[in-house]
Amino acid sequence: MALSQRLQLRQTQSLVMTPQLLQAIKLLQLSHLDLGAYVEGELERNPLLERDTGEEAGGPSEADIEPGPPEPAAGPRDAADEWLADNLDTSPASIEARLDTDFENVFPDEAAPGPARAEERPGAYSEWSGVGGGGHDGDDYNLEAFVAAEPTLADHLAEQLALTVVDPAERMIAHYLLDMVNEAGYLAGDPAEVADKLGCPLAKVEAVLAKLQTFNPSGVCARTLAECLAIQLRERDRFDPAMQALVAHLDLLAKRDIAGLKRKCGVSDEDIADMIAEIRRLDPKPGLRFGSAVVQPVVPDVFVRQAPDGTFIVELNSDTLPKVLVNQTYYARIAGRTKKDTDKSYLSDCMQSAAWLVRALDQRAKTILKVASEIVRQQDAFLIHGVEHLRPLNLKTVADAIGMHESTVSRVTANKYMATHRGTFELKFFFTSAIAAADGGEAHSAEAVRHRIKQMIDAERPDDVLSDDTIVEKLRAAGIDIARRTVAKYREAMRIPSSVQRRRDKQMKAAVV
Repeated sequence: MALSQRLQLRQTQSLVMTPQLLQAIKLLQLSHLDLGAYVEGELERNPLLERDTGEEAGGPSEADIEPGPPEPAAGPRDAADEWLADNLDTSPASIEARLDTDFENVFPDEAAPGPARAEERPGAYSEWSGVGGGGHDGDDYNLEAFVAAEPTLADHLAEQLALTVVDPAERMIAHYLLDMVNEAGYLAGDPAEVADKLGCPLAKVEAVLAKLQTFNPSGVCARTLAECLAIQLRERDRFDPAMQALVAHLDLLAKRDIAGLKRKCGVSDEDIADMIAEIRRLDPKPGLRFGSAVVQPVVPDVFVRQAPDGTFIVELNSDTLPKVLVNQTYYARIAGRTKKDTDKSYLSDCMQSAAWLVRALDQRAKTILKVASEIVRQQDAFLIHGVEHLRPLNLKTVADAIGMHESTVSRVTANKYMATHRGTFELKFFFTSAIAAADGGEAHSAEAVRHRIKQMIDAERPDDVLSDDTIVEKLRAAGIDIARRTVAKYREAMRIPSSVQRRRDKQMKAAVV
């Protein structure tokens, strides 16, 4: 067969991932915080974008601007002259608006009696009249700037170190040890390694560590949980031989082996109950009292409320939607004066990017609303009756119902939250796997089954703790076909101990009470 070159025309369809399409896909999966940061960056980068403040873009209208002096005859003007002519407003109204003559903000009515106050003397001027809080303009006043920062554990320990350790060598060792203290207050290092690195005797490092373990909060700089509890018990004068034996066998306490603890400590039932109660009053992580991170509340992206007729109304949270506009007036003004090709190309790119961003934000909001509405329609039984009636749901069901791809629904449900009368849930919460029914009926949601397992365990009596096999039998009697390993997996995911541990825990609680 001879090889030859030939020219053929072939028509095919392909999806080209343009930068604009990639941007729209990226915006779908962003949370409202990340989206706000992204839009802020675009506002700084693109001069044609501006925030939607509810007013018409493009500045004041011609009727609102007072006529100024006639412009000079047309002639060559440099860039500075053009900017001054376009932006400098020298009308009397504009000058008066820029002056701060509100003396009531400087001299309140409750001022002490004396000479006439500034507001009583027309034309009086004060050098403080134009100064806002902190010496800045009133618009920049920030009350959070006056809030004291929360002291960290390192700062708290450093203050005590300055008053306790005087010897320079010991202070250097102490600083090295304090740098190894984690946020829980434990020493995350070996004193032997510290002695080797610093070239000092181990006994000296141990002596400095003993001083640090006397710092507040009690139990700080401990190497283990047992040492942390022992430090706190010594300060309370409760570290007797029986308590020493209890601290040395915390593994038995974790297993709720009360009988084994009584043998190790050599005490009665009443004494072991008092000792366990004393241990529970201690702080296992003393360092967490300082420098706690600020917890940001979840802001829902969608609100769901029930109408009087029983239907559900789905609304977007307007506070989480960035509002930006394209300043067409500014674009037309600048484009008419642009001469260079590079400037024209830059303005054209900015205009195209701004228009696409506004369109992408609008499409993102519509897609979120469409997906959330379909989720509410599918899970209306959950909203009416509770988590026991949560239905199995997957991405394909929602995607087919709204005519979108599964990947689009997956991106929309990422990092988005829905506020309902039953609480605030992530959109992915409503997508659960299905568990077959024992009688061949409608499948059950995995989340509903987990909730039912938790209800069974919470309602069990101390003398009748349910094993995993018993839970399987009860669920099958209720029409849920589930395996024992699945029950164990759900129980461990909810951090519920086994039946043996639960029985010991309930017996220990009864003994303490």
